Amino acid sequence: MTVVTTFKEKRREKQMKYERKMLREISLEVLRTKVKDCFSPYLKNKKQVTAIEEGCLDVAIEAYLLGASYSKFGYYGENAAQVKTRCHLEEKYLIDTLYDYFLYWGSIGDNDMVHESFYMTCDAFVDYWWREGFHKGEKRYRMRLH
Repeated sequence: MTVVTTFKEKRREKQMKYERKMLREISLEVLRTKVKDCFSPYLKNKKQVTAIEEGCLDVAIEAYLLGASYSKFGYYGENAAQVKTRCHLEEKYLIDTLYDYFLYWGSIGDNDMVHESFYMTCDAFVDYWWREGFHKGEKRYRMRLH
């Protein structure tokens, strides 16, 4: 008997395989140092640091994989800014998720200027990891390792 598979299953398997390959190219130490570099002014309570750091790592990995998945458009000739407009909603969702995660843990003050500054920090953090994934994915496409 033959096993019947659907295109959705095959697409998902292919996506998982690609994501595993991409995740081999970043290290956890680099992720942690970038989290500490970006969010050290907002990490005050030592008990909350580990939980907040885990949330930041999750968002960084998702942004990295998002950039990597859209890197095929860069390989075909679009620049990063053009490709970024394609995934604007997904990126905005990641930024909002990270911002809300920090608000939940209560690490941000009550001042509106602080909130706006922190939102810009979240935006820069997600943008950094999106670009990292985009450039590494584009390099993999050029080397035909996808």
